[in-house]
Amino acid sequence: MRIEGKVVLITGASQGIGAASAAEFARAGAKLSLTARSEEGLRKQAPPGALVTAGDLTSDSTRRRIVDGTLERFGAIDILINNAGAGLYLPAWSAPFEEARWLMELNFFAVLALTQLVTPHMRLRRSGMIVNVSSVAGKVPLPWMTLYSASKYALGALTEGLRMELRRDGIQAMTVCPGYVKTAFQENAHGGKAPEAVARTRRFAITAEECAEAIRRGVERDARTVVTPRSAWLLILAMRVAPGLVEAQMAAMNQPASGKRA
Repeated sequence: MRIEGKVVLITGASQGIGAASAAEFARAGAKLSLTARSEEGLRKQAPPGALVTAGDLTSDSTRRRIVDGTLERFGAIDILINNAGAGLYLPAWSAPFEEARWLMELNFFAVLALTQLVTPHMRLRRSGMIVNVSSVAGKVPLPWMTLYSASKYALGALTEGLRMELRRDGIQAMTVCPGYVKTAFQENAHGGKAPEAVARTRRFAITAEECAEAIRRGVERDARTVVTPRSAWLLILAMRVAPGLVEAQMAAMNQPASGKRA
């Protein structure tokens, strides 16, 4: 898809991948509608001419306000980038249910709700793209973030199904699977910290700008799935061909600093 002149709605745009995507798509000539919880953060990051709407994406009224405001300002939504999300460092077998529900509300149901609001307008124009920012954790379960992985697996299935449902309407759907990205995601995750063995792997992390560039290139070539960095495909492939080996290695990494079980 050609990006110049297109209207792009980006969630979670006050920092990290969302803010970097806003800058990347602005350079490509897009018209931007940006949303996040923090209005101050949005104002600080928003390129000139961008529409800024602050609010909680788990609220139906907020989602409708974002979509209605974008259509009122620009008359269309060509690309929806569902980037907002959060993590949860708690075991699935003991995480409080309210935490699990909150995670799914933000990582999955808010995405589904925004997609349902935007898709009818795309169908009328018989064009558009829905970009769902998942994670490598949506391809390979991470036992230190099992519920997060579950939410991203659900997001991946949703995206693949949408691609087939909307193909006749000229609407594309793309899944983005970043590995570790140098953002505040880990610091903002609920429930504690990653195991030390996992934290050490972050030295291989990519920048938010590199991730945003990969998203932009994926949109331009109508990609089905974007994995960034590309080396993360090796882990995904390993999980497919040798799941027992990968699971054993992941379980070994999932240990607290003392080496004792929690």
